Amino acid sequence: MYKYITLLLIMFLATGYSRSQELAAGEIINKVNELMNQGSSKAIMTMTITTSSGQKRTFEYLTYSKNKGEKNLMIYMAPKRVKGQKMLMLNNADDIWAYFVRTKRVRKLATHAKKQKMEGSDFSYEDMGGSNSFITDFDAKKTGSETKEGYKCYKLELVKKPGSGSSYAKMIMWVIKENFVPIVIDYYDEDSPDRVGKTLLQQNIKEIDGIPTGTKIIMTNKNDDTNTIMVIKEIEYNIQLDDDMFTERGLRK
Repeated sequence: MYKYITLLLIMFLATGYSRSQELAAGEIINKVNELMNQGSSKAIMTMTITTSSGQKRTFEYLTYSKNKGEKNLMIYMAPKRVKGQKMLMLNNADDIWAYFVRTKRVRKLATHAKKQKMEGSDFSYEDMGGSNSFITDFDAKKTGSETKEGYKCYKLELVKKPGSGSSYAKMIMWVIKENFVPIVIDYYDEDSPDRVGKTLLQQNIKEIDGIPTGTKIIMTNKNDDTNTIMVIKEIEYNIQLDDDMFTERGLRK
């Protein structure tokens, strides 16, 4: 008899321990935010845009990020027609400048540019700029657990807070339990809050500098029937970067 009581006690304690390990929505999104906004980074990436007619355009660029994504600099390496062009995003992409090689001039983009497509891709400047928006602009709720893309995931619903400047009414996010990578994100447009406008998928997750990194990122635009694939060819995390790089003067160098 005692062995059955002992067995039941072990099962009870194990169940209680398992439940204690289940994280609340706020804890999960904090870990996602921490993972996605590393202190600094340097990367070489390609971006391939596929239009609704099936035509493809590919860009290659060098990117730098500092202050957990608050500062971002992109330097285009290819194709030849845009080589040397630069984009500077500060204050989590609230302020954007472009440098054009041919004219050697710097132009500040309008405030609403944050919501526009970057180089005609399916990523907006808002998507590219790092920030705490998952926390500051949305209320998170855990709606369960699901297997997504072969990973055991938390499923979260992020609903836009009143007064938020985000382009999205809400997001549905699947977060890998093991490493807190948001493997899939469904974006619901503010103009059509009941339908998915875009879906992001991360693939080829690798451990780089101890940080789980999706080295292939696909954004599918369901409104325009287009998609954009970003591939990280090289990346370094938490490196020293000069603040002068992230200035209008630095763009001209």
